[in-house]
Amino acid sequence: MIRVTVLAVTVAVALSTAQAQLPDAPSETQLAHNFESPFEVSPPAVQPPTMSPSSSPPCTQMKAVPSNFIASPGNLPDAPTAYVPLSRRCKFELVMRQTYSPYTFASAAFDATWAQMSAQWPQYGGGMQGWGKRLGATLADVESRRFIQTFVLASVLHEDPRYFPSGKNGPVARAWYAATRVLITRDDYGRNVFNQAEFLGASFTSSLQDSYYPRPDRTFGATMDRFLGSLSSDATTDILKEFTPDLKRLFHKHCPQSIQRFEARIPIPEDMKP
Repeated sequence: MIRVTVLAVTVAVALSTAQAQLPDAPSETQLAHNFESPFEVSPPAVQPPTMSPSSSPPCTQMKAVPSNFIASPGNLPDAPTAYVPLSRRCKFELVMRQTYSPYTFASAAFDATWAQMSAQWPQYGGGMQGWGKRLGATLADVESRRFIQTFVLASVLHEDPRYFPSGKNGPVARAWYAATRVLITRDDYGRNVFNQAEFLGASFTSSLQDSYYPRPDRTFGATMDRFLGSLSSDATTDILKEFTPDLKRLFHKHCPQSIQRFEARIPIPEDMKP
C-alpha cells in the first residue's frame, strides 16, 4: 500500500513538472505550417512595386511608355523605378481620354462612310439615316470594346493596357514583336503574361454586337469573323504604334525649316512631338 502511494505521488509530480515545461499549444496556422513537407518551400508573395504618391507621375504622363524603356525579367518587380503600373483610376482616365478624342469620332465617321459605300449592313438603308445608324454601330463597337477591355478586364486581371515599345533592332524583329502583343502583354508588376484582356474583350464585344447588329449578322460565323477581325486590327495598330516614332522623326528630318519653326510655336503635346 505504501509502495502504491509513493508511486502515485511520484507520477503526479512528474506529470505536473512536464506540464509546466510544455510550450503553449500552436495555433491552426502554425500546425498547418509545421505539417507542410520540408522539401516544399512556399514562394514569397509577389507584391506590386510600392511608390509614394509624390514619386508617382500623374495619369496624363502615363498614357504612353518611353521608347527607351526596356524591362528585363530579372529586374522586375524588384526595381520599382523601372516600371510604374497604372492604377484603376488611370486606366479609367485613359479610356475617357480615348472616348472624347476627336480621332475616335473621325475614325468612326470614316468607317461608317466606308461601310455605306461598300453596302455593308444593307438593312440600315441609305442616305443620312442609314449613315447615322452605321455611325452609331461603329461608335458602340469602339467604345464598348475600350471600356470592357482597357478598364474592366485590365483592372480585374491586373494587366497593363499600354503598348510597350520593343527596343529591338531590325524592322522584321520589331514588326513581329508588335504583332504578337495581342498574345503577350504586361501585368501590373511588369511581367510578360498572356493577354487575357485582349481575347476576352474581343470575345465579349463580338457577342455584344449581336444585340444591335442586323439579324443576318448575328450568326455564329459572323460573330467569329468579328472576333478574328478585332485581333488582326489590334495587331495592325500595334505595328503602327511601334513604327510611328520613326516615321515622325523621318518626316521631321525632311520637313522644311519654315514648317519646323511653325511647329515650335504650336503647343503640341509632348507625346505627339517627333
